[in-house]
Amino acid sequence: MQITLDLPEDICLAVSSGTVTLQQAALEGLACEGYRNGTLSESQLMRLLELPSRFAVHQWLAEPQIPQRYTESDLADDLATLTKLGFR
Repeated sequence: MQITLDLPEDICLAVSSGTVTLQQAALEGLACEGYRNGTLSESQLMRLLELPSRFAVHQWLAEPQIPQRYTESDLADDLATLTKLGFR
């Protein structure tokens, strides 16, 4: 899907910088809000931002200080996996 936005020129210049295009800034804003409110998953962020791995997603989330969604169930699964692999 393609979306077109009509923005005042001064806002376009303020949002985009030398290293970040307006399109990238808009995608990252959408990704931030989508993950914060729970409508986007880590795998969707990976696809949207074209990141190579979930670890890259975690690194990306750290920059704007967006906490990862990690539940007690996730912890239990991770601990069970570590036990199965002999690390615990």
